[in-house]
Amino acid sequence: MSTQRQNDEEAMTAPPTLDWTAGPSWCEIRSGALHLWRIRTDSAGADLAHALSLLGERQRTRAARMRHQPYRERYVRAHAGLREILSRYLEVPPGSLRFDYGPAGKPALTGAALSLGFNLTTTGDLALVAVCAGAGPSTDVGVDCEWIRPRHSIEAVAERMFAPEVVRKLASAPQDERLARFYRAWTALEADAKADGRGLFRPRPDGVQPPAVLHCIPETGYIAAVARPTLPPVSDWSTFDLL
Repeated sequence: MSTQRQNDEEAMTAPPTLDWTAGPSWCEIRSGALHLWRIRTDSAGADLAHALSLLGERQRTRAARMRHQPYRERYVRAHAGLREILSRYLEVPPGSLRFDYGPAGKPALTGAALSLGFNLTTTGDLALVAVCAGAGPSTDVGVDCEWIRPRHSIEAVAERMFAPEVVRKLASAPQDERLARFYRAWTALEADAKADGRGLFRPRPDGVQPPAVLHCIPETGYIAAVARPTLPPVSDWSTFDLL
C-alpha cells in the first residue's frame, strides 16, 4: 500500500488519545521507533530561571526580543525542555548541545548526534517533541500540535493551503465536523513540511514520496500529527512526560 493511500485511510479514523508516563532520566531508542514527549510551558512547567540557563546564545537572544511575556516564557520552557530531552539520549549536559539550522530554520544536532532526529511543536500551554533514530532521511521527523479553538474563514485558509482533494472533503463535511477536520488537515500539512525541513511554502522535490502521517490526541482540546518516512502505529509509540 502506498504512503498516500495509508494517509488517506488514516484520515478516516478517529485519532487515539495518548497515555503519558513519566520520562526516564536516561533514554535509548531503536531505529524505527518513535518517542513523543510532552512539555508544560505555563507556570506549571520548569522553573523559568533554570530553563533560561539551559539555552544557547541564539535562543536566549531570541527570547530577549519577545515583548509578550507569556510567549517568552513558553518559548524558554519549550526550548529548555527540548534540550533536557535530547540530553537524556545523548548523555551530555543540556546546555552543551549545538545545533545547525536548515534553510527554513529547522534545527538539527551537530556532530556525532546526527543519528538522532527530533522536532518540536508548541501551542497554547503545551509543547511536544518527537524523537527518532536512524541514518539519513530516516531521521526526518516532523510534529505539529494545535489547540482546537474556533477560527474564522477556515474555507479561505483551506483554499490557499490545502490540496484540492482535501478542500473538497472539507467542504462536503457536516458543518459541525468541519473545524475538527480542518485542524486535522492543518496538523498533517505542518508535520509533513517540518519533517524534511522544507517549510510550508516550498514544494516537495520531484520524485520524493510524501511521508507517513499519523494523528493523535495529546490531551483534551488538542490534536497532533507526526510525519516520518515510515511510522509505527500510535499504539507502539513511547509517550513521556518531561517532569
